[in-house]
Amino acid sequence: MAYTTQEGRTQILDDSAAAVLDLAEAVSALGDAYETLDEDSADRLEAELFKPLQSAYGLLQRTHTEFAARVGLAAARFAAPQQTAVMETRALIERAADAIQAADDALAELQDTLLPVEVGDQELRTGLSAVRTTIAPLPELCDEFVRTVGR
Repeated sequence: MAYTTQEGRTQILDDSAAAVLDLAEAVSALGDAYETLDEDSADRLEAELFKPLQSAYGLLQRTHTEFAARVGLAAARFAAPQQTAVMETRALIERAADAIQAADDALAELQDTLLPVEVGDQELRTGLSAVRTTIAPLPELCDEFVRTVGR
């Protein structure tokens, strides 16, 4: 399918914005899970899951916004992550894992289109790659955390 440079860049921005929203959902779910845990478990969740996720979330927002500025298109406006519905700790962490996986899948699909190569730039490709490297192990780490929570 043929597309213009602007259409390709708009698609990059739309797809990366959707992944940002998935990561925002995960940040919110892990933040809510943190509040339900004892101090030791909460500290572990923060170190193993929340900090890398928050880093990737911020990096993807920056990558999106800076790419939009470089190509002269409007960046999405991202609201702060909203509190999730009241759920038990395990369900919150599983929800975060699902959202992280959805973001990783969306970014993988975007990279597979070759749009970042064809109409993107090196900074975009580097940012997307760094985000995926950071979030790739997180769904499995969430699963491991769920298996040990409360033990």
